[in-house]
Amino acid sequence: MRAIWKGAVSFGLVNIGVKMFSATEERDISFHQVRRSDGSRVRYKRVAEADGEEVAYADIAKGYTLPGGDMVVLTDEDFADLPLSSARVVDVLQFVPADQIDPIYFAKSYYLEPEQPAVKPYVLLRDALEGSGMVAVVKVALRNREQLATLRVREGVIVLETMIWPDEVREASFGFLDEDVTVRPQERAMAESLVASMAGDFEPEQFSDEYREALQQVIDAKVEGREIVDTVPAAPDTGQVVDLMAALRASVDAAKRSRGEATPAGPAKKAPAKKAPAKVAATKAPAKKAPAKAAAKKASAKNAPAKVARRKSA
Repeated sequence: MRAIWKGAVSFGLVNIGVKMFSATEERDISFHQVRRSDGSRVRYKRVAEADGEEVAYADIAKGYTLPGGDMVVLTDEDFADLPLSSARVVDVLQFVPADQIDPIYFAKSYYLEPEQPAVKPYVLLRDALEGSGMVAVVKVALRNREQLATLRVREGVIVLETMIWPDEVREASFGFLDEDVTVRPQERAMAESLVASMAGDFEPEQFSDEYREALQQVIDAKVEGREIVDTVPAAPDTGQVVDLMAALRASVDAAKRSRGEATPAGPAKKAPAKKAPAKVAATKAPAKKAPAKAAAKKASAKNAPAKVARRKSA
């Protein structure tokens, strides 16, 4: 891994020299835009809107549009003059319980590796975080932008997780929140039973990106010249559930069966459904006797057996 940032964690009067590394990486399959006929790459040029001339990357600056439409141009020198006290320092502001931070604030994770002279204070901070069950709320400047972040411990390494600012979280203003929806106790109990039947320990290794795997198979098939078979599953029915309790009960039974658990409640509740066909068969019994009487009448006719025989021989 290549360090993307070097600085220090300011922990009270202690400065801990660290290097920052990206803790995650995207594994999506990347594509280029190409011309369909021959696969030639499609390139984009940076051109000025005013005259259509191509602009060199070194001549590009950042512009801020004013409400009236005028443009304010900012150069690298303007950004360099900004007072960023956290430019090379991870400034610890306070320690808070981890469960008090809503995960919606988290953006990206980074590993912090200590510089060799700072290993001992690094381990001291790490152990203090683990022992307290707290996370450190910090400020840090990355890519010319000051960010809120937290420090926590993962597998013996301090992880810095950048956060968005509170005013960047959108309000969840949806109409259904004002609706008066009544949930029956039986429905709530069955929903909780479904949650319990699907509960387990989180093991990320058991999950995989099935879309990426299927896409790779498509690419491999293209390379080998094989026919690509469509294996896309049917879209789930998103219509309104007519019987919510029945759907929940069936979901609970399915979850238990998938885990190899017995479903004692299932057969007892499904017994009426098994009796229903017997009642239907009983009502259809007279209809079955009618053809039998007709066959008896036909048996009295001498030609009837001959016709049947000829059908059998055919």
